[in-house]
Amino acid sequence: MSTYVVTGGCGFIGSYVIKELLKSEDKDLYIYNIDKMGVGSSPENVVEDKRVENHFMDIAVEDAWRIHMANPLDFITEDVDYVIHLAAESHVDRSIDNPLEFVDSNLKGTANVLELVRKHRARMVHVSTDEVYGHLERDDPPFTEESPLAPRSPYSATKAGSDLLVQSYIETFGIDASITRCCNNYGPRQGDEKLIPTVIRSIVKGDKIPVYGTGENIREWIHAEDHAKAILEVLVDDVPAKVYNIPGSGTYTNIKLINIIIQMVELFYPEYKRKREGARAEYIEFVKDRAGHDFKYELSTKHNLQAVKDQKSFSIEETIKYYVEQYKA
Repeated sequence: MSTYVVTGGCGFIGSYVIKELLKSEDKDLYIYNIDKMGVGSSPENVVEDKRVENHFMDIAVEDAWRIHMANPLDFITEDVDYVIHLAAESHVDRSIDNPLEFVDSNLKGTANVLELVRKHRARMVHVSTDEVYGHLERDDPPFTEESPLAPRSPYSATKAGSDLLVQSYIETFGIDASITRCCNNYGPRQGDEKLIPTVIRSIVKGDKIPVYGTGENIREWIHAEDHAKAILEVLVDDVPAKVYNIPGSGTYTNIKLINIIIQMVELFYPEYKRKREGARAEYIEFVKDRAGHDFKYELSTKHNLQAVKDQKSFSIEETIKYYVEQYKA
C-alpha cells in the first residue's frame, strides 16, 4: 500500500492527477487531498472515493500541518510515501493586482509542504511552470532544463522562489524531490479566468473576447490529462532528476487559437455564429496589454518521458463542447 499527499487536488491539474492515481494497479493506495478551495478550485473537482480523504484547508497558514494533525482523522500518518505539490495561486493578472497573496501562498505554502516531506522522508514532485524562465522572442529556441530563471511577474517570481526552496531542501536536507515545469494546460474543468474558458464564455454570453495587445503572444499547449500522466511518471522515475520540462503538442499565437475556437464553436453551435465582414472582428476586442506580458513560452526536454511522447495531438473539440454546455446552462 502506498500513501500519497496531493496538495491542490481540487484544482484543474490536481484533479486530473488524483483521477490518474486512482487508475493505478495499486488498489490499496490512499490519497490525502488538501485544497483550500480557492479561485482555481471547484467542487466539481472533488473526487468522492473511499481511497481519497479530502481536507479543505490552507497550507500557507502558519503551523497548518500541526494544527490539522490534532484532528481525530489523524490527517498525516507515519507512512507517507509520496507528496505531489500543486497547490498555488496561479493567475498572472491576479498576481499583479495582489502580489502579497501570491507570496504568502506560493512561498509559505511550499515551505510547509517541504517540512512535511522532510519529516516523513517522502518522495516529492513539486509542480511548477514554464513561466519561471521568463520569455522568449519569436525566433528564440525553446527553454531547456538548464535555462536560467528569469521571472517577470509576481506569479512567476513566487513560483521560481518556491522552486529554489525545493532545491535548497534537496541540497541542505537531502530530501528526494523533483521539479516539473510545464507549458499551458487545457481541457475540461479549468478555472473560468483562463484563456480558453474566457473565449468560450464570451462567445456564449454574447460578449466581446478581450485580447491583450495584438494577440501575437505565443503559447504551447498540453492536455491536463497528459500533464498528470507525466507528473506521475516523474514521481516514480528510477533515477530522478532535479528538473523536468514537460512540453506540449501544439504551439499557437493567442489570436490564432482564439480564431480556431471561434470557428469550432460556429461549426458545432451555429446558434452562436455572429455577423461579420472579413476577420472575426465582431467577436474580438483588443485591450491594453498587461504589464510584463511574456511574449513566448516554449519548452524542450532532455528527459525521455513516455507520457510526453504519447500525449494526444492538440485537439480542443471536447474542451469546447464541455464549456459551451457549462456556460449556456
